[in-house]
Amino acid sequence: MRLARALALPLCVVIAAGLTACFSAPPRPERPSSTPVPPPPTERPPSVEAVPDMVPRNEPRSRYGNPPFYDVMGKRYFVLSSSVGYVERGVASWYGPGFHKVRTSTGEPYDMYAMTAAHKTLPLPAYVRVTNLQNGRSIVVRVNDRGPFVGNRIIDLSYTAASKLDMLRNGTAMVEVRSLEPVADSAPLTAALAAPSAAPPPTAPHAAPLIATPITAAEAPPPAPADAVQSPAAASDSSGSGVSTVPVPRALFIQAGAFSDPKNAQRLMEKLRGGGYGTVFVRDNEIAGRRMYRVRIGPVPDVAEFDRIVAALERVGINDAHLALD
Repeated sequence: MRLARALALPLCVVIAAGLTACFSAPPRPERPSSTPVPPPPTERPPSVEAVPDMVPRNEPRSRYGNPPFYDVMGKRYFVLSSSVGYVERGVASWYGPGFHKVRTSTGEPYDMYAMTAAHKTLPLPAYVRVTNLQNGRSIVVRVNDRGPFVGNRIIDLSYTAASKLDMLRNGTAMVEVRSLEPVADSAPLTAALAAPSAAPPPTAPHAAPLIATPITAAEAPPPAPADAVQSPAAASDSSGSGVSTVPVPRALFIQAGAFSDPKNAQRLMEKLRGGGYGTVFVRDNEIAGRRMYRVRIGPVPDVAEFDRIVAALERVGINDAHLALD
C-alpha cells in the first residue's frame, strides 16, 4: 500500500501549472493493496500494551508535511488549518517493520513502537483518540506522518497502536478518529524537529478538503468528559492491559446519502434496493432544527463487507459514502 519511499522526505514538488510555492511533499510509500499484511516483528519490546497513550501537548506546527495541498495518485488533498472539532469514521490500517526508523513527513524517524499515526489532512503534529468500533478499545496517538493513500482507509497506525486496538491479525478495523486538544496545564514543547513556522499555511481557497463527509451532531456520540480526555488511560479494561475501553456501538452502517427532501432519499433508496448492497433504509432525524433523511445500508459486520459495499457504491457514482453509527 505504499508509494516510492523517496516521497516521504521533505522536498519540493510541482503540484500543478501555475503553482508558485515550493513545499514539503508529505506522502510516504504505499504497498500494493494485494500485498499481504506484514507479519509482526520477530522481536518486540516487552509489554507493548503497557506503552502509555500520548498526552496532547502544545506543539508548534511542523515546518515539514504541512503544505496547503498536495497531490497523490491523481487526488488532491488539502491540509486542514486546524484539527479542532475533527471527527471521522472509517477504516484504519497499520504500518510497521518495513518502515521502522524511516523518516516521516515531519522529518522525525518513524518508531513502530511509539503511539503515532499517519493521516492525509490533519495538520502535523496533531493528537487524536482512535476507537475501535468493533471491540471498544480506545487509544490516543500523535499524528506525525501522511497517509494512507489506498482505498477508503482514513488513518494508518503504528504497530504498537494497532496492537493495543487488537487489529494486528486482521490488519484493519472500523474506527472513529476524534481530535483532542492539549490539556490546559501542558507546557509548550520546543520540538527540535518540528520548528515553528511564521503562520500555519492556509487551505487553498474555494476548495474542500478531501476527507469523509462531516459527521452531524445527531450522528456523533457525546464528547468524552474533560477528565477522560486529559487522562486517556483512566478507564482501563478488566484484562489489565491498560487499554481504555468504551461501549461498543449496537451496529455499524454505511451512509450513502443525506437529504432534506424525503423524496430524494426515497429515490436513492429505491435505486439501491435490489442492487446487492444488503438492507437499504431511510432514517430521519432532526438536526439543528432541520429534519434530515439519511439513506443507510447495513448493518455492516466487518471491514471486508464495508469495502465491498463502498466499492459498489463508487461504481454507481456515490463517492462520499461513509461509516455511520446506529
